[in-house]
Amino acid sequence: MTTTAMAQSCDPNYAKACVPIASDVDCAGGNGNGPAYVTGPVIVVGSDIYGLDRDGDGIACEPKGPPKAAG
Repeated sequence: MTTTAMAQSCDPNYAKACVPIASDVDCAGGNGNGPAYVTGPVIVVGSDIYGLDRDGDGIACEPKGPPKAAG
């Protein structure tokens, strides 16, 4: 795939990973039903049109870390 073709098939609202242009995109390993998936982390640089950044911090599809200690 050429760089031009790759750029055209990746949504420009996201960086650091190629988020495909599709009817719906979900984070790989999450609860979404696709039809397309992306492995993160992904930086939101425009509108989060697929709702991948659930906590609104600008980083989508973040790996889940260990639970935070209570107290």
